[in-house]
Amino acid sequence: MALTDIWFLLIAVLWTGYFVLEGFDFGVGTLLRVLGHDDTDRRVLINTIGPVWDGNEVWLLVAGGATFAAFPLWYSSLFSGFYLALLLVLVALILRGVAFEFRGKIDSPRWRNTWDWVIVAGSAAPALLWGVAFGNIVHGVPLDAQHHFTGSFFTLLNPYALLGGLATLSLFTFHGAVFLTLKTTEALRDRARTLSRALGGAAIVTGGGFLAYTAVEHGGWTWLTAAVAALLLAAGVLFAAGERDGLAFASTAGAIIAVTGTLFWALYPDVLPSTTDPAFGLTTANASSTPYTLRIMTWVAVVFTPIVLAYQAWTYWVFRKRISRSSIPAGGGLPATRR
Repeated sequence: MALTDIWFLLIAVLWTGYFVLEGFDFGVGTLLRVLGHDDTDRRVLINTIGPVWDGNEVWLLVAGGATFAAFPLWYSSLFSGFYLALLLVLVALILRGVAFEFRGKIDSPRWRNTWDWVIVAGSAAPALLWGVAFGNIVHGVPLDAQHHFTGSFFTLLNPYALLGGLATLSLFTFHGAVFLTLKTTEALRDRARTLSRALGGAAIVTGGGFLAYTAVEHGGWTWLTAAVAALLLAAGVLFAAGERDGLAFASTAGAIIAVTGTLFWALYPDVLPSTTDPAFGLTTANASSTPYTLRIMTWVAVVFTPIVLAYQAWTYWVFRKRISRSSIPAGGGLPATRR
C-alpha cells in the first residue's frame, strides 16, 4: 500500500473518531433546552460532556493538520472553496466553548438562558454543516484546471449535501440522547431514553436516504457499508426501546463509523472530485506531499498516536460515572447587579 493511501486511510480514521466522539457532544448540546427542564437539569447535561468535549475537538485539529501536511492541494482547494461554511463552523465551535465557560459566571437566569441558547446553536450548526461539507466533498464541486473552486456558497447548497446535513444532525442528536441514557439518572435519563426513540426514527429516515443516494451514485462496496450503517441505526433504536443503553450507544457509534466509512469509500481515490471536468479533480496521487514528508509523518504518527489514544481512554475511564441532580452543587457566580 502506498503512503498516500495509508494517509488517506488515517485521515478517514481521524474524521471517524471526531464524529463518534464529538457527535454525542453535539447531540447533548442540541438537546440542552429540550431535556433540561430547569437550570439544574441543564447543568447535569453540561457536566456529562464537560470533562471531555475539548479533548474530543483535538480529533478535528489533528484531522485538519494531517490533511494540510499529507495532501496540501486538497487542503487549499477545500478551505478556499468552503471558506464561508467552515468559518461558520469555526465561529459556532468558538461560541459554544465560550458559552460552557461563561454561563455560570453571573448569577442571573437571563444570563444563563442566553448562553444556553448559544450552546444549542453552537452544537446544532456544526452537526448540520459537517454533513453539508462532506456531502459536497463526496459529490464534487466545480474546480478549474488549476484546482481552484469556481462556484459560490450557494453552490454548496445542493440537494445531496443538504440531505447529508440533515442526516448528520439527526444522527448526532440521536447519538447524544443515547449517550445521556448512560450518563444521567432518574427522570432525566427517562426523558432522554424516550426522546431517543423518536430521534432514532428521524436518523433512520434521513440517514437511510443519504446512504441510499450515496450508494446509487457510487455503487460497489458502498452498498455494503451503507447496509451495515442502516442495520446499526435500526439496532440502536431497538436497543434504546429495550433499555439496553450500552448496546444502543455502541450501535449508534458503529453507525457513525459505517456512515463515515461509506463516504470515504465512495470518495477514494479522489479527495475532491471536480464537477466541471473529472480531469480537474484532486486525487490521492496529485494532491499529496512528497514521499519524504509522508515518511516523516508516518513515523511521528506511529510514536504519538498510541499515547494520545491511551490518554483519552484514561480520561473517559476517570469520568465514567453517572451524574445526578444531587451531585450538582448550589449555583454561584457574580451577582447580576452591584450596589
